[in-house]
Amino acid sequence: MNRLYYGDCLTIMRDHMRLGSVELIYLDPPFQSNRDYNAIYKDETGRPLPDQINAFCDMWALNEERERALRTMPVLMREAGVEDEAVEFWKLWMNALRKTNPRLLAYLSYMVERLLLMKGILKPTGSIYLHCDPTASHYIKVMMDAIFGHDSFISEIIWNRAQAKGDSKRKFAANHDTILLYKNGKNFCFNPIYGDKGKDYRARFDRDDKDGRGPYHSAPLDSPSPRPNLTYEYRGYSPPANGWRVSQEEMERLDQDGRLILPAKKTQRIRRKLYMSEAPGPMIGDVWTDIGPLQSGQERLGYATQKPTQLLERIISASTNEGDVVFDPFCGCATTLEAAHKLGRQWIGIDIAIHAIKRVAKVRLQERLRLAEGEHFTIEGARDLWSRDKYHFQKWAVEQVDGFVTTRQSGDGGVDGRIYFAMPENDANKRRGLESMAIEVKGGKNVGINVVRELRGVLDNDGALLVGLIVMDPLGERKERNFREFMADAGDLDVLGDMVESW
Repeated sequence: MNRLYYGDCLTIMRDHMRLGSVELIYLDPPFQSNRDYNAIYKDETGRPLPDQINAFCDMWALNEERERALRTMPVLMREAGVEDEAVEFWKLWMNALRKTNPRLLAYLSYMVERLLLMKGILKPTGSIYLHCDPTASHYIKVMMDAIFGHDSFISEIIWNRAQAKGDSKRKFAANHDTILLYKNGKNFCFNPIYGDKGKDYRARFDRDDKDGRGPYHSAPLDSPSPRPNLTYEYRGYSPPANGWRVSQEEMERLDQDGRLILPAKKTQRIRRKLYMSEAPGPMIGDVWTDIGPLQSGQERLGYATQKPTQLLERIISASTNEGDVVFDPFCGCATTLEAAHKLGRQWIGIDIAIHAIKRVAKVRLQERLRLAEGEHFTIEGARDLWSRDKYHFQKWAVEQVDGFVTTRQSGDGGVDGRIYFAMPENDANKRRGLESMAIEVKGGKNVGINVVRELRGVLDNDGALLVGLIVMDPLGERKERNFREFMADAGDLDVLGDMVESW
């Protein structure tokens, strides 16, 4: 069954995904994470994002977590089969970037951790498309060469995502993205993609024998590369220097079917007829100019870096067959999932923002595709999230009540998140402006009265007007009564004459 996960793809890939289980990975990893997250928050909740709030921490900083990852990276790379020379190069590169561009180094270390796992998840016939912009594409290609191997590089796709704009007079306008394609084995899946038969394409078919087959054009039968085994003579015509493109049996079949063009002079080359009615269209190369940017309308979901469905449909069509599994570890607003479903593929999506997951389930899957949770797809539940990643369980719980998670994973003073609200001015309370309710989340079964006592301390010392507790399991009758009695002692909050219990 199709699956949608909330959380960090590193944890989910490591704990929940089997080796060699997916045919295609497409990833468009976030760089400006604040922008994406904030857009989804505003769209999902209907509430504007307060200017005072940093909704999502900057992932690309050399904090303690990133430094710890950097120290273990050479070991992880060797365990994944990366060659020693590439590991040593990574060490030199890491030391250089720490001084010259630490933010980029944090991003690259984040990506290397996850790409090492993605290689194992791919089937031997699978492939991976990594979508990036020119700011870091050259760095990422070096990483991909090390992890997947130089010989596994297939294509660098240039997507012309917009018309050039004259925003700057001192450089060429930036109007393209880069998509790097790597295979995971020799027998990787690839289906050629053909474009529309436009006016210029049709104009090539400028001959017609009036035999009912329609117009055709003359195509060469010379081999573009040496084919010593195909250097036979045919009907008195000498073979080209490199040999023919087809076997003698195929040449005879074409001749019998009236598809050869036999020149009057034996010194000239045999050519073949290619009929427009049988031609699939122009083959798509690695520069894509025929897929425009996402337009306003039904498809747009308010996500800053949302990609058009047509782009993902082309990628999925090229590198999978019906029934294959498509995996997007940064699924965002789920363009990949929708394209996969339309093409008859199975899918797995992961995102770190619960508001993105909620919007995906509601708009993309339920409303647009008419899919039912539990029947056509699953969303991993809270209890599973708690067992594999307690921090992201806390984040999920806070965001379920439209709160903002505390960006620190430790030393937060018992505050896992906050709900912000505007406090009006009245005679009893001269405070006015943005206030907060401090939230603590407990997923374990043994939640005691000491948790509430600590929250009372937060109320006294933190500056929050309210505090709240979220628990995964229902409290017993006696424990709930004790909690409420203790909470009642904290007092009330008067908001324009309406009493609010302060707990």
